[in-house]
Amino acid sequence: MTHLRKMMLEDLQRRNYSQDTIRSYIRTVEDFSQRFNRPPDRLGPRHIREYQAELFQKRKLSPGTVTTRLAALRFFYVKTLKKAWSIAETPYPKKHHRIPGILSPEEVAELIDAARTPYQRILLMMLYATGVRRTELAKIKVSDIDSRRMVIHIQGGKGRRDRDVMLSPKLLKALRHYWRGLKRKPTTWLFPNKRRQKTADAPIDSKVVWYACQQAAKRAGLKKAIHPHTLRHCFATHLLEAGADLRTIQILLGHNDLKETTIYLHVSQRHLHATRSPLDALQLKDESPQKA
Repeated sequence: MTHLRKMMLEDLQRRNYSQDTIRSYIRTVEDFSQRFNRPPDRLGPRHIREYQAELFQKRKLSPGTVTTRLAALRFFYVKTLKKAWSIAETPYPKKHHRIPGILSPEEVAELIDAARTPYQRILLMMLYATGVRRTELAKIKVSDIDSRRMVIHIQGGKGRRDRDVMLSPKLLKALRHYWRGLKRKPTTWLFPNKRRQKTADAPIDSKVVWYACQQAAKRAGLKKAIHPHTLRHCFATHLLEAGADLRTIQILLGHNDLKETTIYLHVSQRHLHATRSPLDALQLKDESPQKA
């Protein structure tokens, strides 16, 4: 471990950043350094601008990902190196506010039924039944399943916030079936990392959840772009269409601001169809095409 890497790691840990953020920030600075083949403390604003342009133009990264990369570099220069950082010279990119893609309940059922293995099936069921993020799903512990209160405890979610989500009877039945089929019962993590024999207490990598989703979508023949977050969007939208209020959905999703949750109003069929188009109120003459 280099001296600069150690300094940055300690700065992040002292501020109680999550392990995922720490790994992301460290990797970004390493990538930045390798791009110019120089130590990062010998790179300046010009190199940062070139790096930012490359992330967009050559690597085709999303505005959100580029913003995260810039935040990592800003932390390194301001907190670790104690150098100035000019927002004017390295502005954060504007985000595109896209409406999320949604599957119908029938398509969700097709996706789950197309899971390659029972293990992948339970991962997909967990995503849709709870609306958790894939990183949150990977870190659910056995002790987080509370069948008496019919809730699942989500610890250390985004923003280091804990919350409870519902435990549906159908999911509980599926979890018990999954549990009975395990030859070795996990003691800590509900989904332990089986590849790390020396560190049996490690949870699965969240990429396992992503691959489960991708493989099921391919097997189901669904043409839409589908990833774990799609099932989170479906969870929220289908709840809204079933009559749940936005505040409840906000709490279940772990959103800090209700504005984040209101995006589902744009995709809920119940809300879209509840408002009549002004065209329907017009008294128009018959506009059927005339015969030639």
